[in-house]
Amino acid sequence: MASATYPFSAIVGMDSLRLALLLNAVSPAVGGVLVRGEKGTAKTTTVRALSSLLPEVVTVPGCRFSCDPAAPDPTCPDGPHDGGTGEARPARMVELPVGASEDRLVGALDIERALSEGVKAFEPGLLADAHRGVLYVDEVNLLGDHLVDALLDAAATGASYVEREGVSVRHASRFLLVGTMNPEEGELRPQLLDRFGLTVEVAASRETEERVEVVRRRLAYDEDPAAFAAKWAAEEEALRERIAAARALLPDVRLGDGALRRIAAVCAGFEVDGMRADIVTARTATALAAWAGRTDVTKDDVRQAALLSLPHRRRRNPFDAPGLDEDRLDEILNGFEDDEPEPEPDPEPEGPQDGGPDDDGPGGPDGGGRPPQDGPRPDGTPEVPRQREDSEAPDRQESESASAPATGEAPEAPAVAAADPFRTRRFDVPGLGEGADGRRSRALTVHGRTTGARRPRGGALGKLHLAATVRAAAPHQRARGRSGPGLLVRRDDLREAVREGREGNLVLFVVDASGSMAARKRMSAVKGAVLSLLLDAYQRRDKIGMITFRGAEAEVALPPTSSVEAGAARLEKLPTGGRTPLAAGLLRAHEVLRVERMRDPSRRPLLVVVTDGRATGGPEPLARAGRAARLLAGEGIASVVVDCESGPVRLGLAGELGLALAGPVVTLDELRADNVSALVRTVRNTNSRRAA
Repeated sequence: MASATYPFSAIVGMDSLRLALLLNAVSPAVGGVLVRGEKGTAKTTTVRALSSLLPEVVTVPGCRFSCDPAAPDPTCPDGPHDGGTGEARPARMVELPVGASEDRLVGALDIERALSEGVKAFEPGLLADAHRGVLYVDEVNLLGDHLVDALLDAAATGASYVEREGVSVRHASRFLLVGTMNPEEGELRPQLLDRFGLTVEVAASRETEERVEVVRRRLAYDEDPAAFAAKWAAEEEALRERIAAARALLPDVRLGDGALRRIAAVCAGFEVDGMRADIVTARTATALAAWAGRTDVTKDDVRQAALLSLPHRRRRNPFDAPGLDEDRLDEILNGFEDDEPEPEPDPEPEGPQDGGPDDDGPGGPDGGGRPPQDGPRPDGTPEVPRQREDSEAPDRQESESASAPATGEAPEAPAVAAADPFRTRRFDVPGLGEGADGRRSRALTVHGRTTGARRPRGGALGKLHLAATVRAAAPHQRARGRSGPGLLVRRDDLREAVREGREGNLVLFVVDASGSMAARKRMSAVKGAVLSLLLDAYQRRDKIGMITFRGAEAEVALPPTSSVEAGAARLEKLPTGGRTPLAAGLLRAHEVLRVERMRDPSRRPLLVVVTDGRATGGPEPLARAGRAARLLAGEGIASVVVDCESGPVRLGLAGELGLALAGPVVTLDELRADNVSALVRTVRNTNSRRAA
């Protein structure tokens, strides 16, 4: 019977994605695929279409964990198995929903049998279903940290371990991990990113004829899926046969010393972390040779493998877009012959040397050498001064000129580069929230440490607190007529665990981009500080937004989003100049937070105001800014003011703003975590601030 799944061979374009998926079908050891791209690019359709091409798997009859009868898992919970005859079935493609619970992923105690029959029975999860198949995660970048941790453990060990409610279970869990994501909605944790063998960037075609063909085929499929699949049945069968032939050829493929040297040189040249990149690139190059029907790995195989396996591993920080410089790749690959060892580099001359275009950098090849010097870089761009010098010795004439109130607006200054980011102090929202899992503020979550038990709220049982449930049911056993080994439990006996963990917040930046901030050194330091706070928000799984104010109005530079990368891009292009409409910036923040509160009431906000506290334009600008600040404080919005004022004469206006917002005030220097003994400062709410 014809399958209703959209045929893999009918996908138009998407050559890199199709190749990456096919290579994993040939050699599952490659380690899966991460598909990055904008919405509506057929990422999910292409991944699901792969399942019909995968070879069948032979399993032990009745085993819920898909054990291979030729090599059964000795620790299988359904075992022991004596081998014997197996049964063939199609390879599974198991989908992990973003909102799945941890129990659904890893499995859990069968509570019904435990309470009614008094036995410890394990209920398998999705990791068991995906064994020897494909585990597919759509929107993998939105997956909760607790699920990411479980995936990392299984991907690293090839097994799933469950230790809970008195149950200790281990079962094999080796799967092909495939994830799709839209980078605009946020990035992946580096640990999970590295677990994907290959990565592919996809985008909609800009060729008219190709787009026409995409629409034509999709409409034909929607009209009659079975007839459309039958039309492509011959091409699908040809792909299955080619995959089977490549799998059979794979053990005979020879990875010569020349190819290995090129792989090592490429990975070293792009400064990837660890050795996983070398191993994945070698496996991918071998699979490419088998797919082409060859038994020797060529330079082109290594090049194609590097383009698939390295882009997501060479990122140096969360704001660097993944990618690979193909000219640099070709330069490395052409640097030596296949049959000859790579030439040893010339010895470095002793003693200090003048910098030049071929130098290894200020630190030299071994990290020593001279410290960075102020002045222009080799490419002609100005060197970013150190933070301490920025705050203690600013360009006073430029600062005074930019900050002096004038009848007309100051001219707009071009955007300046941000100073290097640094580790910041952590600012928490006070109290106990109930927002999405994260790493910033205290919250009641479905994960974390258990702090107590309670009756289920709203009729839905969350995480069962087994001990509390047993204690609630135990006094009633005689009255209920218990006579067997099981425990007689009523719905009123059920108790759910109360757990405390950390939540992610909405961090809304309000950044002063007026003329008073336009001094080049000061704005570079300010951007570096905001960039550091953005990096902190990325690591703590926050949503972020950005409002800038200058001239006559405030602008929402970035609506609240999970993409911290987008925030860094907006910050980089931020110009400065004009008056300082501080009140407008605070009122715009109030409006944005009001709308976001309706969209997501459980996500608590943290307002970060980056300013020197000055306000100009209109009647009584400081008084209006104070009223706007008190409006925010009156609604209990947690705030922190980053005081950017510098120089020997300070007006202390940022401190007054912090008092009105009922939040702490920190200078740029105090923002650094390594400048203080305590790394955490809790943002006080309105009442505690006023009481102090």
